[in-house]
Amino acid sequence: MRRPVNLLVTGRPGSGKTTVVERVVASLPRGTATGFFTREVRARGARRGFTIQALDGRTAVLADVGGDGPRVGRYRVRLDGLEAVGVPALAPGPGVRLIVVDEIGKMECLSRGFCDAVREALGSRIPVLGTIAGQGGGFIAEVRRRADVQILEVTPRNRDELPRTIAATLALGPEAGAFGLACLLRVRRFASRLSTAAPK
Repeated sequence: MRRPVNLLVTGRPGSGKTTVVERVVASLPRGTATGFFTREVRARGARRGFTIQALDGRTAVLADVGGDGPRVGRYRVRLDGLEAVGVPALAPGPGVRLIVVDEIGKMECLSRGFCDAVREALGSRIPVLGTIAGQGGGFIAEVRRRADVQILEVTPRNRDELPRTIAATLALGPEAGAFGLACLLRVRRFASRLSTAAPK
């Protein structure tokens, strides 16, 4: 059985990466996706941290401006929350057709358990759809180099079309089949152009 392609969306902050993934998940039957989204926590108009929200409804604090934990910028990362909610959410149960990871970023990659869970998901027979930081070394660079991962950059021009293209590419919706194959070829050509244009 051919291993499925894994698609990771990247782009500038506020470009709509998470929204693209949310729209794909919203188009699927209930219970056929597992994983998590990262949400901002705001107070009085200012961002105070982030939470993890699993697709089964569980939540945990990922990072905030106070407390202990490794520092990333102005935030302290709560590895216990990530490993209690985010990591288990990446383990698919019966009937799951898609694993969602939002996101593979500097905070999340501080957890060895998270990195191991992402590696296992990417190597499984179930496709992964997620978001990934635009830059970064270590585990972020490792994931971006994988032969079974295609990177898509979301832009104002393509963000409305991307959810449909992704669903078809991953054979998740009614438009799969020949259209999905055509989308996959477009995705691979796009990824190849990005790789060629990237500075050495």
